[in-house]
Amino acid sequence: MIALDTWTIITKSLPPMLEAMLKYTIPLTLISFAIGLLIAVLAALVRISESQQPFMKLLKGIVWFYVWIFRGTPLLVQLFIVFFGLPMLKVSGHPIFELNAWTAGIITFSLNTGAYASETVRGAISSIPRPQWEAAYALGMTRGMVLRRIILPQAARVSLPPLSNSFISLVKDTSLASGITIIEMFQVSQQFAALYYNPLLSYSLVAFLYLMLSSILNILQIYLEKWTSRYVQASQEF
Repeated sequence: MIALDTWTIITKSLPPMLEAMLKYTIPLTLISFAIGLLIAVLAALVRISESQQPFMKLLKGIVWFYVWIFRGTPLLVQLFIVFFGLPMLKVSGHPIFELNAWTAGIITFSLNTGAYASETVRGAISSIPRPQWEAAYALGMTRGMVLRRIILPQAARVSLPPLSNSFISLVKDTSLASGITIIEMFQVSQQFAALYYNPLLSYSLVAFLYLMLSSILNILQIYLEKWTSRYVQASQEF
């Protein structure tokens, strides 16, 4: 235990926390959200598919089950299952899955984000008026062309606010990665809290960093919403 004054603790703790934010928190968020968004779009497209083929019905059931599981269980529990639980599955005494903490974190955060974001994307696609589909079909477009050229661009604008909120939430949720030994900035704050025996200061400092990061993302969200809605606003004024 080391007793130091407040300013000394801040100057000693802040650089390692910022380093952990740049090396782990931000990359973990960006990679997981990118993969999760891809999963979300694919899952949403499966859910809205009108195909009655047996394979598609099976695929819809699998996607529904995946979304149900990941939306219905705590993220921390999911992290523990992937990191601590899956390596216990063995064949002939050898683990089937051998995942390091970084890989387990990305897999879990991506799947969790994909499950929540898939409902956002599905809702955004469903909000596009049906006559737009019918008009595009009347022009000879295929379903893929309609989605790519007409529906998805509009759905992206509609889903931007909730997806931005999901991204900001993911930034904060990465603090749970400390539970599977990833040295992101919350775990660094825990280390300094134990070292200097000043948990209030250490945890307040990391909370401030999360707050600043979230505030920057909120500003970017507002800008993106205005930028993606510029044509809609112009048409309304006209």
